[in-house]
Amino acid sequence: MVAATLIPQRNAAAGGALVAAACGLLLGGCTGIGLPVPPAKERARVSDAAAGPALQPSSNVIVDAVAKVGPAVVRIDTVKRTVNPLGGLLGQGPAIQQRQGQGSGFITRSDGVVLTNAHVVDGAGEVNVTLPDGRSFVGKVLGADPLTDVAVVKVVASRLPVAALGDSSKLRPGEWAIAIGNPLGLDNTVTAGIISAIQRTNALGEGQRVPYIQTDAAVNPGNSGGPLINDKGQVIGINTAIRQAPGAGLSFAVPINTARQIAAQILDRGFASHPYVGIRLQALTPQLAREINGATDECTLPEVNGVLVVDVMQDGPADQGGLKPCDLIEAVGGSPVKNPSEVQLAVDRARVGQPLTITVRRGDRRLDVTLRPAELPRQQ
Repeated sequence: MVAATLIPQRNAAAGGALVAAACGLLLGGCTGIGLPVPPAKERARVSDAAAGPALQPSSNVIVDAVAKVGPAVVRIDTVKRTVNPLGGLLGQGPAIQQRQGQGSGFITRSDGVVLTNAHVVDGAGEVNVTLPDGRSFVGKVLGADPLTDVAVVKVVASRLPVAALGDSSKLRPGEWAIAIGNPLGLDNTVTAGIISAIQRTNALGEGQRVPYIQTDAAVNPGNSGGPLINDKGQVIGINTAIRQAPGAGLSFAVPINTARQIAAQILDRGFASHPYVGIRLQALTPQLAREINGATDECTLPEVNGVLVVDVMQDGPADQGGLKPCDLIEAVGGSPVKNPSEVQLAVDRARVGQPLTITVRRGDRRLDVTLRPAELPRQQ
């Protein structure tokens, strides 16, 4: 409220001028008293582009894909308890220490089956699963496979949203790759890129049992266990690992076909089974073959690229089947192999106790060795 100042009226002209001045100073301009008001100053134009016709609605494949899968992507909160050896009697902190963790997962069955990474729930005493709609459930780890980094969590619920599973064997580099998860505590984050490569058997070192999907979609801590989806809204992988590089990062996902196989075993019996044959391998090159041939008479190797058997475990499946050191493996189960990782993957596709044929080159002979893979002892 503005206080009015009474002005003595000396004459009409003077009074009008004073009133106009008072209105201008106190009220920001007066109308209705018969006095002229100066026109408002025209604002500077920021753009002179024509408005143009309204854009027609269009379909966005990423938006549509996320809309299909997003409701089934969950946040997984864990509490891991460890014994503090310096606690209790020594008074160096609490005897039991708690460490909280967080990751992602996705629902594959409406009765509460959730897939995630084994490292997300490893050692967790408490698991809590939260849906995007705010519902939260206590989760139970049905099983985890550290070799493929796949785990299955179960919650007591029904009629939950589910994510459709695709076929990772049909992936091609250049296709859309969309990651959904909870990186760095930021729930329901979507990033997109392309499939950079498939069948990355050396992504995280040699001797792996997973032919990883490589993508340039941004993945950060907390994305682990979340889905990698295609433009059809189907899960094609589980985001698992990242490799940082100057100026860029590489992301890797477990193919959904591998995850589906492991999850089915966990649901059936609580653990995953992996065959092994008991051999140690070395990638052979022409240079290495020349060095071996010059250093020992035990092996006479062709100067080629291949897979060399360096050692055979005594009384293991390979030993019992007749495989020997210095054998050059050319095929496993009828599939040609070029490096130790391909041999590992081919063996992993075999069945425990069932005959498996390995084609080798031994000296100047080529022969087939038949053996029966045994079950790899599980990590306790």
